[in-house]
Amino acid sequence: MLALRHLHHVALICSDYQRSKAFYTEVLGLEILQEVYREKRDSYKLDLGLNGNYLLELFSFPNPPERPSRPEARGLRHLAFAVADIEATVSALALKGVKTEAVRTDEYTGKRFTFFSDPDGLPIELYEE
Repeated sequence: MLALRHLHHVALICSDYQRSKAFYTEVLGLEILQEVYREKRDSYKLDLGLNGNYLLELFSFPNPPERPSRPEARGLRHLAFAVADIEATVSALALKGVKTEAVRTDEYTGKRFTFFSDPDGLPIELYEE
């Protein structure tokens, strides 16, 4: 058995670094832990956290190829953030111009959830705990 402890982070490559940086920090409220420009790769690497926990790496690269992001495409399906009050979170996103899907209830857990997209179309889920 492997001795995995927990998920350390998720890494995303964005098409417009400044737009995605603003979305993840100003709209979602993630904390900037470190930002580095890697001159040899003409690439930024932004380390983001949530409540003091390292969570997400945001990368920029010149002309990254597109990747399918349809809900049933192979690969990463979505990022999910836990929230205490889904209605309040949806309202806060709406005030920042972010549209979400209708809130639904998970038929197996009874928990409420919804989806919205980041600037590159990556699906993000809000899951009420």
